[in-house]
Amino acid sequence: MIKDEVKKADFQAKTIQKILITQPKPESDKSPYFELSRKYSVELEFKAFIRLEAIPAKEFRKQKIEIQNYTGVIFTSRNAIDHFFRTCEELKINVSQDTKYFCITEAVALFLQKFILYRKRKVFYGADGSNKSMFDVINKHKENEKFLYVCSENQQDNEIVNWLKNNNCEFTLAFMYRTQSNDVKEVLTRTEYDVICFFTPSGVKSLFDNMPKFKQNGTVIGAFGSNTFKAVEDAGLKLEIKAPQPLAPSMVTALELYLASNLKKK
Repeated sequence: MIKDEVKKADFQAKTIQKILITQPKPESDKSPYFELSRKYSVELEFKAFIRLEAIPAKEFRKQKIEIQNYTGVIFTSRNAIDHFFRTCEELKINVSQDTKYFCITEAVALFLQKFILYRKRKVFYGADGSNKSMFDVINKHKENEKFLYVCSENQQDNEIVNWLKNNNCEFTLAFMYRTQSNDVKEVLTRTEYDVICFFTPSGVKSLFDNMPKFKQNGTVIGAFGSNTFKAVEDAGLKLEIKAPQPLAPSMVTALELYLASNLKKK
């Protein structure tokens, strides 16, 4: 029986040579992605599958949202933080120093230092990068806060929206940017990738916008975040690499675990 399992593992092992990361190439040479590439002798290619377009203040006003009336702001990405403070600047709004910020991860929370004097008493984040851990934090404050959930016009996290509704939170969706698919046909047709990693549902949508007849054909798919997991599976693709997970808080660590495990099977 053990020999049979080993043979099965050997059969399933796949040589990984080319990995496509559907995000812009890191600016720093010290990015852990490059260390991963050297350690496992894999070729990484970076290509942003989506782009974000700002919703200008003039258009945002049509949503009739008075930002200063909200005591808590929910952020699930650094992009959301960027566009929130851009919108406030365009509208000439001074955000109260008492405003509380609820973030999906510590990395997103730390990005707030670019815009505010960071204080632990007003910045909160989930323990493990999951929606549930962020809900646990929000749940402690929901009775006294009026929440603004900053998100893309065409990409909201339905799990977050439903949780806020079901838990009787006072909240409003604030659309401050929109997501568009980039033209990546040339990248997808030029090279066959062993692994493709996605970070947003819009990235998955972009794949099929560019290649409507895309077939997985053994390509290993990785995804970051529960919404991206769902988008991958809803598209009929098999998902093999997931982050964040307890042992893989980032896509880099999830990739490393997969590559290390893959080597052991050979």
